[in-house]
Amino acid sequence: MDIVFDPALIEKNRKRALRSRDDKALFLLDIAAEEIADRIAIVERHFDTAVELHGATGVTAQRLMQTGKVGSVTRVETDAAFAAEGDALQVAPIEELPLEPASANLIVSPLSLHLTNDTPGTLIQIRRALKPDGLFLAAIPGSGTLQELRDVLLTAEAELTGGASPRVAPFADVRDVGALLQRAGFALPVTDAETYTVRYDSILPLMRDLRAMGMANPLMGRSRKPLNRRFFMRAAELYAEKYSDADGRIRATFSIIYVSGWAPHESQQKPLKPGSAKVRLADALKTAEITLPSKDER
Repeated sequence: MDIVFDPALIEKNRKRALRSRDDKALFLLDIAAEEIADRIAIVERHFDTAVELHGATGVTAQRLMQTGKVGSVTRVETDAAFAAEGDALQVAPIEELPLEPASANLIVSPLSLHLTNDTPGTLIQIRRALKPDGLFLAAIPGSGTLQELRDVLLTAEAELTGGASPRVAPFADVRDVGALLQRAGFALPVTDAETYTVRYDSILPLMRDLRAMGMANPLMGRSRKPLNRRFFMRAAELYAEKYSDADGRIRATFSIIYVSGWAPHESQQKPLKPGSAKVRLADALKTAEITLPSKDER
């Protein structure tokens, strides 16, 4: 398994964001929380025991309770400092679930799975922690996220130093996420993506927001060499040249993959076996059946 992310740095970034909490910069987490809650609200069932995985502020847990579809929510976080008053919180590393097998009806993961080195292993832990017919929902930053920032940082560094190091985390494609769900053993997996475009006056407030989100560069392969003012000035120039609107404001893209999957259960709908259909397609469509010539007859 490749170690892409630095767990110690991820923890440092998240705790720093918690200490200097800027609610305006947490818009992505708010969007994810609302979307997850909306998806729970339309499910025709009640979830007695829910778990929120590494939701930082706990806003997703709050939104779940407001749906009226959830009995209780336990939050899992990397440090007790993330607990709010009245929270039921368990402490565990970001890739380890402190949950008993088949112990939860619902598990949600708002904007944290993209920071796991062993994402397949983490998904398997989640599936095992769900009761049969339990539901998993997640919001995961996907490919296309911060594509403009990635471009200008790489270009600026290549211009100024003749080389470049990774400065924006890699993000998964929606199809890859779907394949990981299947690999982990989830039934009825569904993935879809929403793209959000946010505008800023310049690259600097964008980078401040990313820091406030706990999304500063967490890569093991990052350069340890400090960046100077010249680098940031050139990156800002490139951003303004390539990704600004008529009013001079720049665009930043955030793509969020929304995921759902169920722990297998015998009651769930299963695909029919080939040849088991009871009605011909032509009859269902109320049309005439046309027999095509065989290969030898053509």
